[in-house]
Amino acid sequence: MKEIKAFIKPNRIQKVIDALTDNGFKSMTLSQAEGTGAFKSKGSRPSLDFHLTDSPVIKLELVCQTEVSLNTIEIITKNSKTDEPGDGIIYVSNVEDAFQIKTGESLKRIN
Repeated sequence: MKEIKAFIKPNRIQKVIDALTDNGFKSMTLSQAEGTGAFKSKGSRPSLDFHLTDSPVIKLELVCQTEVSLNTIEIITKNSKTDEPGDGIIYVSNVEDAFQIKTGESLKRIN
């Protein structure tokens, strides 16, 4: 299994969610975040929560089977890129296993 974390511009997140949902992804986690990177967007402003200057991002997290991870990355990339620099980044990590809290059942073989 793979864990995918994508940091996406807020104005693109709905398009990404819709595309993932249309492709069978039912579960994902979204978090509001602030990024600091090499690219500084035109709308960068001092953060109210952190003492740095940069722009807001949405962190999307999901876990999928290894066989569909490249397709998942393609879906996210296609639906989150713009003509502007600083579209975000996607991280992919290995997940050894996952367990349902209620039953203790392994999710390793469930999509």
